[in-house]
Amino acid sequence: MSVEADRPERARPEPIRAVPVRHPGRWVAIAVIGVLVAMFVHLLVTNKAFNWSFMVDEMFRPPVVEGLRGSIALLVTSMLIGIGLGVVLAIMRLSENPILRGVAWAYTWFFRAVPRLVLVILFGNLGILWARIEFGLPFDRQIGALFGVDDFQARLFGFSALEILSGFVAGMLALGLSEAAYMAEIVRAGIQSVDEGQTEAAQALGLTRAQVLRRIVLPQAMRVIVPPTGNETIAMLKDTSLVAFVPVSTELFFQLRAVGSRTFQVFPMLVAATLWYLLVTSVLLVGQYYLERHFSKGAGRSGRARTTLRGIAAENGGTTGKVAGT
Repeated sequence: MSVEADRPERARPEPIRAVPVRHPGRWVAIAVIGVLVAMFVHLLVTNKAFNWSFMVDEMFRPPVVEGLRGSIALLVTSMLIGIGLGVVLAIMRLSENPILRGVAWAYTWFFRAVPRLVLVILFGNLGILWARIEFGLPFDRQIGALFGVDDFQARLFGFSALEILSGFVAGMLALGLSEAAYMAEIVRAGIQSVDEGQTEAAQALGLTRAQVLRRIVLPQAMRVIVPPTGNETIAMLKDTSLVAFVPVSTELFFQLRAVGSRTFQVFPMLVAATLWYLLVTSVLLVGQYYLERHFSKGAGRSGRARTTLRGIAAENGGTTGKVAGT
């Protein structure tokens, strides 16, 4: 008798019954969140303190829309000053010259230490220091007195300090100069994130330092620079409300607060300001998303995989071209 005949037949195992993992905590959290959302919606609909009809009617009035335009103009001009000066300061911080590094460090130290509200009010009162702001030869009167010439003046032109340092200009300078200190650190971190071999290879090809920075370093650093810059732009939008303390009348929060004070409907106007800031911030977030997607091309997993496959193909004389194509 064969061995196979004596061996008992194995019983078939029962089919596995897969039981999904239960997550009771998730359902409890969903129920709690649902109740909270329902309570919040009920508050918005039933509480008369919101006064929705009055709010909607007032938040689209011409003075409020003009204030919105003023806030956007203040946002754009302040960010242009902050980004432009921030790039210069970042390059100074990375310079081999110790004086340039020291000046850039002192600038960032000062403007990061002083609150923006204090800066806005300070710049709004700079007219106390000078009656006029003039341009020409520095220390012209002292130089004239040194040579015995009384009332020597070598000034080309000037402006009244109260005229040039208006509320809008003072707020723009305060916010822009403060933003430059933060942008300098963001740009410096982005530049330092680029491999030094990129710079060395570009210099070996004969590119100047300015060309290396403009064509090699900054395009690669933008992937790191854009996300925090988007956050700074949104923060700047909110900080434009600080110029209402200068005061600047062509500003959104100033106009809405004025409506609330005049009509004794303060809370609805605060909600209107919240809605306007939410709307503009949403638009900025959409723009930030597309900028990040543009500057992140080739930096994700698929981009790194394609780069690796191209390198393998180059090493093997192009034999993996089909694999790279797949």
